[in-house]
Amino acid sequence: MTSPLLSRPGAVAVEGGSVAAHYGEPLPEQRRAAEAVVLVDRSDRDVVAVPGPDRLSWLHSLTSQHLDRLADGSGAETLVLSPQGHVEHHVVVADLAGTTWLDTEPGAGADLAGWLDRMRFMLRVEPALVTDAWAVLTLVGPRTDEVLAAAGLPVPAEPYEVRAAVGGWVRRMPALGDGVPTVDLLVPRAELAARADALLAVGAVLAGVDALGALAVEAHRPRVGTDSDHRTIPNETPWLSTAVHLEKGCYRGQETVARVHNLGRPPRRLVLVHLDGMSEQLPPPGTPVTAGTREVGRLGTVVRHHELGVVGLALVKSATLEKEPLPELRAGESVVVVDPDDLVVATDDTVLAARERVRAVRSATIGR
Repeated sequence: MTSPLLSRPGAVAVEGGSVAAHYGEPLPEQRRAAEAVVLVDRSDRDVVAVPGPDRLSWLHSLTSQHLDRLADGSGAETLVLSPQGHVEHHVVVADLAGTTWLDTEPGAGADLAGWLDRMRFMLRVEPALVTDAWAVLTLVGPRTDEVLAAAGLPVPAEPYEVRAAVGGWVRRMPALGDGVPTVDLLVPRAELAARADALLAVGAVLAGVDALGALAVEAHRPRVGTDSDHRTIPNETPWLSTAVHLEKGCYRGQETVARVHNLGRPPRRLVLVHLDGMSEQLPPPGTPVTAGTREVGRLGTVVRHHELGVVGLALVKSATLEKEPLPELRAGESVVVVDPDDLVVATDDTVLAARERVRAVRSATIGR
């Protein structure tokens, strides 16, 4: 389902995708998102609708978040884990007027909906993949609330608050980057272009998913399948605080999460890394991170950030991050420097040295 917004001037599609990576100005689009307001077409995200009176207690029993008392007009983030505790799906939840809406990574919806359907048993729930009927748009930037109000749409105040809008809803999300407001909108797919035009008419500017992705990297927001692999557990990522309730009852994969949490040391940690940026070709997700001849992690998303230079997310072994001094890391031909704020153990001198290395690495990206 190619988005109608992909026909707008300057649009460059995500490789193999149905939405725009950018509209001809990748770095200016990031700056507008950080300083003004942009509209990002995320209609490639899959959407699953779950109506039925048992939906919240049922989802509570299956996923990592505490959902059985989720109030009408609110949302959350949750994970579907394997029996061994590995992350299979990251889901953003919105509950409104008797239906729980789940939006997830592009291409993951059929698998999620199929698994939910198999887990129904005799409960009063009707999960269904509805991506063909519904689409997600996202407003990002300090002027987000102003644009919503000018378009006659509700303005949710708190993170995960959900407000009904004509033919859909508006959901406040946690801020990105350096406190940048972010709001998701669910709109009928048949009205996607019209709804976008209404927001553009009151001050929003189109931006591709790359602009949102760059701010998400800055904010340490991982994506399943890109920043995670088949071994990733929640404890290695910020999902432990955003999508896991550590005091709820039994759910699939809980034993692993609880055990590693109680031990206090996950095998790897998701960290922000700076790359030297000397190559025009950014290393792809899954590129091994090495220390000498040893593989100590993997790269996930790597972006050219409008302020930070070439940065990315990486899963790196905790044992490596705890070493003093931290060994030199590489990913392919690129030097990789862990952001000093993400070091597990660091003396003042180590932090200062790490910051000097970050400045040296970033200096090589100026003008790119």
